[in-house]
Amino acid sequence: MPTYHYSSLPEGYVRLLRLMPDQDEHAPIQCQLFDYFLMDSRKGSHLYEALSYVWGSSEKPQSVSIDKNYLHVTTNLFIALKRLRDRSLDRIIWVDAICINQDDTEERNHQVQFIAKIYAKASRVIVWLEEEMDASSQVHGEQIADISRALEEVRIAADDQYTKSSVRKTNQQAILMLLQRSWFRRIWVLQEVAAARQVLIMCHSTEIDGYTFCLGLDVLKLASKNLDTQSLIDSAAYLIRGAIFRPKCMADRSDWFSLNIRPLVELIEIYHNREATDRRDKVYALLGMSSDDYIPAGLSPDYKILWKDLFCQLVQSIIGKHASVQTWGEEEIALIQSKGCVLGVVSSVRSDGAWDGLQHLDINSKNTFRYLGQEMEWGGRWTLQTSAKSIRHGDIVCLLQGASKPTIIRIYKDYCAVIAIAVTPTESKLTRQGDIDWPDFLRSMTTFPRDFLLIWDWEEPWEKAEDGHGYDCFINSRVPKHAKTELEDHSGKATRLRDAGLILQDSEKYAVAEQNLRKAMKGHERAPGKELSHTLAAMDSLAFVHKEAKHFRKAEELFLHVLQTRKRVLGVGHPDTLQNMASLALTYRSQGKGEKAEGQEVMMSLLQRSGDYAQIAEEDITHIAGSFDQEIMKLLLDRRGDEVQITGAVVAAAVGNYWNGIEVTTVLLDQGGYEAQITEAVVAAAAGNWNSGKEAITLLLDRRDVKVRITEGAIIQTARLFNQEIVGLLLDRGGDGIQINEAVVVAAARNHWNGTEVMALLLDRRGDEVQITEAVVAAAAGNMGCGIGVMALLFDRRGDEVQITERAITRIARLFDHDMIEILLDRAGNDIKIAKDVVMAAAGNPHSKKEVMRFLLNRKEKAWITEEAIVQITRLFDEEAVRLLPDRRGHRAEITTAVTVIEAPTSNGKHRELLKRLKHGRGIGNK
Repeated sequence: MPTYHYSSLPEGYVRLLRLMPDQDEHAPIQCQLFDYFLMDSRKGSHLYEALSYVWGSSEKPQSVSIDKNYLHVTTNLFIALKRLRDRSLDRIIWVDAICINQDDTEERNHQVQFIAKIYAKASRVIVWLEEEMDASSQVHGEQIADISRALEEVRIAADDQYTKSSVRKTNQQAILMLLQRSWFRRIWVLQEVAAARQVLIMCHSTEIDGYTFCLGLDVLKLASKNLDTQSLIDSAAYLIRGAIFRPKCMADRSDWFSLNIRPLVELIEIYHNREATDRRDKVYALLGMSSDDYIPAGLSPDYKILWKDLFCQLVQSIIGKHASVQTWGEEEIALIQSKGCVLGVVSSVRSDGAWDGLQHLDINSKNTFRYLGQEMEWGGRWTLQTSAKSIRHGDIVCLLQGASKPTIIRIYKDYCAVIAIAVTPTESKLTRQGDIDWPDFLRSMTTFPRDFLLIWDWEEPWEKAEDGHGYDCFINSRVPKHAKTELEDHSGKATRLRDAGLILQDSEKYAVAEQNLRKAMKGHERAPGKELSHTLAAMDSLAFVHKEAKHFRKAEELFLHVLQTRKRVLGVGHPDTLQNMASLALTYRSQGKGEKAEGQEVMMSLLQRSGDYAQIAEEDITHIAGSFDQEIMKLLLDRRGDEVQITGAVVAAAVGNYWNGIEVTTVLLDQGGYEAQITEAVVAAAAGNWNSGKEAITLLLDRRDVKVRITEGAIIQTARLFNQEIVGLLLDRGGDGIQINEAVVVAAARNHWNGTEVMALLLDRRGDEVQITEAVVAAAAGNMGCGIGVMALLFDRRGDEVQITERAITRIARLFDHDMIEILLDRAGNDIKIAKDVVMAAAGNPHSKKEVMRFLLNRKEKAWITEEAIVQITRLFDEEAVRLLPDRRGHRAEITTAVTVIEAPTSNGKHRELLKRLKHGRGIGNK
């Protein structure tokens, strides 16, 4: 009998198979093929059935008779046709292997576009689960029995006759074995059941309604231990369940027909792990289910195109033209390089039931609004159809440049595995605002700072990947040898580690990010030429990781190292250097180091404003000189030196700079071309700088190459605040222009720490100008630090000129002990007048008021005690001091009635009695 030859199909027609009846189940299969106009707009379903099955082996050892000609078919199809053949009636069936001329590529291209419509208009879709079995008839019989038992168990569960204890373990295993049939793994069957208005599931002689089958699975709640197998079953059951809800009639469109299930990208996401004899069908089998308005360019059925080209075009249609995509041979692997940003991290994954086809993802934002210049966070729950690859806790949600939907990835060492290429966000909440409008939000993203190296692998489930396997291992194991040369120019491992580390950083996975970045640094250091720029980039990234993890000290150290190196290699004004300054400034501020942060910000401002002509105010220059280090001052002079006026205020600020006074002063002196003024403010600033003020002003005075003008106020302040070395330098630099007047000598006498040495210097070098006036003695007398030494020096060197006045005695009585007073009294040649102020001062002496007063009164022969002083002594001191008062008959103490009357009301009774005795000439001991 000759082989069957197909005739061409008219436009709008398909072929249908008439399966002839036979009483003998072993009789040869007799069929007829006829053309059928599919565009008939009749209402309701058409009177044919469509078969959904798997081809099995590509070999065709069996044959059927079609119009008295033979057509070879696969064993699986042969068994199905024998089971479907009725004993008495014709059966009209559409079956792809026979109704489409598989040897005619043009017909295949055309007919594939009608498959969704063919199944949608069929009165029923028959799902055939029986497969070619082992050769052993005994095994075949056992498997058929198991399948029948499994389907019956599912039916009972759906009929609400199920209790947990009623399903034996053997039956559970039979059901799970049934669900592992290859039909559940094939790609074309999805469109077939998605189009169906009614589904009948058959295996040998057992039948069950499709909706009943899904309902029973829900009740049984059996879950496969293999997540990918579970995903396959979920997605198929989801489509079978919906058949009974689909309308029985559909409007015809001659140009394009689709089931409008969901967008093509989502279909690809859910079903790309399905099997197909021809890999191109992994795309074409889903087109009829797409809800898109049009088929993306390059994706219409065309069996002449190479798989690698079709796959590449598919990826580009999903993620946009900004990405670089590489595919090769017959591999279902795409290598994608793209810019992108991290949106968040999956914090939990949950499904409501074993077979509902839905998964609920809790997402926490990570760094999202930083890309929009805002400080906000969002979190929410996304409900998605179960994807081909199982999404896990910790997976990263990102947005690739040019993509309209987020991608979910998982990092494996130095590359990213694509888990879900495009997901549609649902409910999300801002922490401080309302809901997110995701389309608008994603369109607003314009910053994509990270480099993503992604691998989208349709063949292997990522659950089989080991975390220790990196990109090189993957490529070596999965990419054909002849294709590896295409990838040789890809960036090195160190760069990949750094890029992955940055993505981990943005995901706030700091520990793993640090590991990646440290490995990247070592890798760059080992590379030829040490790859300095890459090493610095990795170090910079590691510093960011420490900063985000709040390890600020480590971050500061790394940022400083990178900054110093970039300044040396790239220059201070290079954009990378400026970026480093900004990072370091933020790190300083995070630690509360405001001054250091401001220093970096000032440097950035100077560098970024180098081309503008705005005047720099004196207060800005003064602030820089007094607050920052020499690098900033040098930068200012280098960039804007012509505008900088180095005034006395600027010099004062420099010498007063606590941490960097010497260095900044040196920079100013090195600038030259001006006269440095050493003013009173300069000296005061240096004196107030305990850290480096002394050295700074010494430097200022010691630099002979700089013109210095010293003001009178500066001389006075120097004598009061510094030691003899600096005063000596001042005298040397000022020469005859410095006048040693009373104010200078008074200042030296007041010098708390170095008064004796400075006074000695003035006497030695400019003794003829030094005048020992009452003010000088009073100043020394009030010097708590070294006043005794100054007084001793003055008495020793210029004793004849020292004038001991009531003012000096008063100061000494208030501040010093009796030793100082003894020096004064011993040196004084005139009588000492003990007036009221002296007594009051002694009474306020914090150290030894009684001793001072006793000492004064014991010197009766030299003391002139006024009436007011006597009154105060009786009020403020004890009887022992009062007894030392001289009586009015023998000494110069006058106690008048007037004084007694005036003072008595404010004195206590005891003191009034003392005054009375003194007035009448009786001693204290006389009654």
